[in-house]
Amino acid sequence: MEGSYFFNALAALFILLQLTTHMNTCSAARPSPNEAYAEFIKTSCRTTTYPQLCTSSLLSYASKIQTSPKILADTALSIALATAHSTSTAITKLSKTQSLKPGEAAAIRDCVEVLGDSEDELQMSIQEMEHPEGKSFGLQMSDIQTWVSAALTNDDTCMDSFAGNAMNGNVKTIVRGYILHVAQMTSVALALINNYALGQTTSP
Repeated sequence: MEGSYFFNALAALFILLQLTTHMNTCSAARPSPNEAYAEFIKTSCRTTTYPQLCTSSLLSYASKIQTSPKILADTALSIALATAHSTSTAITKLSKTQSLKPGEAAAIRDCVEVLGDSEDELQMSIQEMEHPEGKSFGLQMSDIQTWVSAALTNDDTCMDSFAGNAMNGNVKTIVRGYILHVAQMTSVALALINNYALGQTTSP
């Protein structure tokens, strides 16, 4: 009798250990929410022209973005706006440098002006994402895509102001570095907006 009791207890303990091991294995195989959110961002960023910049810029917002293409695009827009604003501030500060050549000073003024336009366009895009004001989804996305594309064109316009060998120098190199970062982040935002728009129009 005692032997039967001992055997049953041992069998029950073995089953419990097996069940615990199985549950731990399943838990380890299933990614945590944060890992799933990070993977969503990485996968989405692979569709952009600058996947590394996209991923590094957005990963810290994973818990907010989760797996929402809309929040992902919205967050990228906000980062692009913040980048344009900080770049405009930096270039405005550069414009006060006493050693600027007249041509450089004029080119920088042009850059500050078009960056201001970019900020306006990105700000309008963010507002449109949240408050479409009764527009159809297609018209809403069309407006946003137009504004973000215009902001991207403005970055090219800034660099056009520095065209020609006479403008080569440290100032042009510094400004190009600033503008390149803005352009890349704006490009990322546009790609994610396009993905969101496409996903909404093709979903059943």
